[in-house]
Amino acid sequence: MKKILGVVGGMGPEATAYFYEEIIAHTDAAKDQDHIDMVILSHASMPDRTQAINSGDYDEFLGSMKKEIEKLEKCGAGNIAIPCNTSHFFMDRIKGMTDVPVINMIEETARSIAEGEIKVKKVGILATDGSIKTGLYQKALEKQGLEYEVPDEEHQKLVMSLIYDDIKAGKLGDEDKFHAAVDHLHDKGCNVIILACTELSVYKKHHKIPSHCVDALDILVRESIVRSGAVYKES
Repeated sequence: MKKILGVVGGMGPEATAYFYEEIIAHTDAAKDQDHIDMVILSHASMPDRTQAINSGDYDEFLGSMKKEIEKLEKCGAGNIAIPCNTSHFFMDRIKGMTDVPVINMIEETARSIAEGEIKVKKVGILATDGSIKTGLYQKALEKQGLEYEVPDEEHQKLVMSLIYDDIKAGKLGDEDKFHAAVDHLHDKGCNVIILACTELSVYKKHHKIPSHCVDALDILVRESIVRSGAVYKES
């Protein structure tokens, strides 16, 4: 029996739309009824996650999140997905708001890399300042016994510019910024690089990316489909 997938989205809106597209594209379906039922809340006015982390004032964000979780509960959600990496800093608090299982994109991505076919030397992390500062992926990768690297200050600024000045502003994304950051991490010994921000997932939608890049959103898509009782298919 399938479960309804509840989605707290809008962080950002284009990333949420892409997540929905990918759920459809990767569900093995011959007819409408083979797909999963979804309730998507695109809360675009959700307070900025990095700003909340940097300021230490979590109340506004958590208050908004609680309201969205309650809406999904009323709609009968059997699982909840949050296609926003930085918001996972608050995962323990979010899980404490509900008895509905919340899929942890960070932990699932780290586990997928550790259990994958590639022999990992070191994992590079492309993420927001908030995600890097709080060590979201660093901690998850350490649990899996994996080494990691993050960009230096110069290249982290390029990543943030790509996320905020390009993708969140409705642009396709500057390829020079992306490849500069990827090459930088590759030069530091990373043979796997995580796209650890859903805006970078949107970038991937419009550009070809190196084969050693792993998109965390892809992992969330797979887990969302399987846990909701449908059949996942590769592209």
